[in-house]
Amino acid sequence: MKRNLLTAALVFALAAHAQLKPPALKLKVGDMAPDFSLRSTTGQEVRLSDFRGKRNVVLAFFPAAFTGGCTKEVNGYQAGIQKFANMDTEVFAISTDNLPTLRHWAEEQKLSYPLLSDFMRNVSAQYGVLIPEAGLAYRTTFVIDKEGRIRHIEQGNSAIDPTGAELACSRLR
Repeated sequence: MKRNLLTAALVFALAAHAQLKPPALKLKVGDMAPDFSLRSTTGQEVRLSDFRGKRNVVLAFFPAAFTGGCTKEVNGYQAGIQKFANMDTEVFAISTDNLPTLRHWAEEQKLSYPLLSDFMRNVSAQYGVLIPEAGLAYRTTFVIDKEGRIRHIEQGNSAIDPTGAELACSRLR
């Protein structure tokens, strides 16, 4: 019963998300990516600036765990995770779901890369992807180079497929 209510609430939220306009991005290609620190499904605190000078970073914001498009997206990154690693790139998927929900989903999907919880919605707002009316992040992928500069942005349904992020990372060598 409780799970059915949660599922109904999630379906309602996603239906509302589908009808809302995407937020106006505050960031553009060439901007420095704002630093942040978020808890991950591995139990570690992830700080974007820790990768500066060392690794490229993909930040894949998604609306909600346990949904079709988001499941396809995280599994797409999982399928190509070695390609990203070979391009000196860390992959992080971020949502406004709480950490226990993300941990359960990551285990269920057998993900080897961390999911980050932006439960307070600060990072989603900072990156301009938060839909305040729904409390969800709009599906948006940022590719950030080793210097911390945004080199690629992709929004909407096309961001479900990680091919755009992979291609952008291949140009960062």
